[in-house]
Amino acid sequence: MDFRVKHVGNTNSVQLRLIKYLHWLVTVGIFFVFWLQFRYPEHDLHFSRAFRYNIFITLGFGVLLGWFNKAFNSYTLGYFRIRSLAFSQCLADFFSTVIIYLAVTVAWFKIYSPWIFIPMLLVHTVWNCIWSYHANGYYFKIVSRYHTVVVYRNRDDLRRFGDISGKPMERLFNIEEYIQYNGTDFFEIEGRLAAFDCIFAAGVNPTMMNALCKYCAEKNVRGFFLPHIGDVIMCGAEHIKSFTSPIFSVRRATPQYEFQVVKRLFDIFFSLVFIVFTAPIMLVIAVAVKAYDGGPVFYKQVRLTKDGKQFKIVKFRSMRVDAEKDGVARLSTGDKDPRITPIGRLIRAVRFDELPQLWNILIGDMSVVGPRPERPEIAEEYRKYIPGFDLRLQVKAGLTGYAQVYGKYNTNPYEKLEFDLLYINQMNIVTDLELMFNTFRILFSRESTEGVEDDTGWLKEQEKNKEEAVQTR
Repeated sequence: MDFRVKHVGNTNSVQLRLIKYLHWLVTVGIFFVFWLQFRYPEHDLHFSRAFRYNIFITLGFGVLLGWFNKAFNSYTLGYFRIRSLAFSQCLADFFSTVIIYLAVTVAWFKIYSPWIFIPMLLVHTVWNCIWSYHANGYYFKIVSRYHTVVVYRNRDDLRRFGDISGKPMERLFNIEEYIQYNGTDFFEIEGRLAAFDCIFAAGVNPTMMNALCKYCAEKNVRGFFLPHIGDVIMCGAEHIKSFTSPIFSVRRATPQYEFQVVKRLFDIFFSLVFIVFTAPIMLVIAVAVKAYDGGPVFYKQVRLTKDGKQFKIVKFRSMRVDAEKDGVARLSTGDKDPRITPIGRLIRAVRFDELPQLWNILIGDMSVVGPRPERPEIAEEYRKYIPGFDLRLQVKAGLTGYAQVYGKYNTNPYEKLEFDLLYINQMNIVTDLELMFNTFRILFSRESTEGVEDDTGWLKEQEKNKEEAVQTR
């Protein structure tokens, strides 16, 4: 008899919740043990006050740890590789410890030795690896694979769903049938859906998507949908309570003035701090770039920011001096791009070629968080196939954003626009902080720096799909 649980969500199983709480408790407990060895400030405190002090610090660490684990999706069992889970948990431990240490240092006006935390972080790393391995294994023991059907329109839709057929998703979703949508009515495919408990849908028209959504809710079927741009915009719609019918209002993004002020002040603070902090690193990179071929250290390029305003972005030069000698704008093809120098390949791997953009943030051309700025020539090409591509220009361009954290370097323009609109719809300080800290997580992710197949690959694919659609008619 199969005792595995069907349709269990990552937060719907009591066992899984207990496993996650166990990890949090043990991690906090390890911190408490090592903190008792650290506790320099409490030497002058009475025992009762020292006890409350230690408990307060430990609870503070626990709250920070919980927030960072949530921001990094550290407990998303089944959907990520074990190393990704463990790495996210290690980052949560590191940032929580650093913040606690800095808070104590500022509170007591004294710099204490941080070395006691090095063995603590090592113990945390071992514990995270052990927990991630066994918790992920247990997850697949109690959760059965979904009997999955994919409803799609064309090859581009299948490519966008490519992740579900690779590791570790293949252990969750057993794709048993593909249904190509060609404008048919929902009732013509409803009978074929009865055998499945999970549906992936992409490229279908609003009528079909509406029917599939209702079907999933009525039949308790798990549904995953790739949205259209309009669907993403509706995610940020405001419910107008003045009408007797449920009416939603959609308009251009208009962040509150207070948020804009706080965001700009934070941009100035962040850029100044990191310019000082990364100055030694930038000096080493500058010397290496100059010494390699004697060319210029920096590379300036025209980009677009809020309302289509043009500015010159500053980066460390990572390509040959004659990379675009013909004047044609080309996207990078990743690690295999012959134009990238050895130094450029190294600094691109950890995104250090982007560090000079801190100056763009300081002077107000960019923000820390926002849609990545695109080149005017390339943006013009994208507009031919994505009429709403300029919607990402509702806010100031950013150093990092949704597409960089949750997508890849080669995420296609349509998906980048959707990611950017998701951010624009829910801009707030907490979201900005989550994206900033998650940027540290992706710096060491190879997948996030993958390049496109060639500089016009996506455009050629769209042209081919357009031709096929014409032939079909």
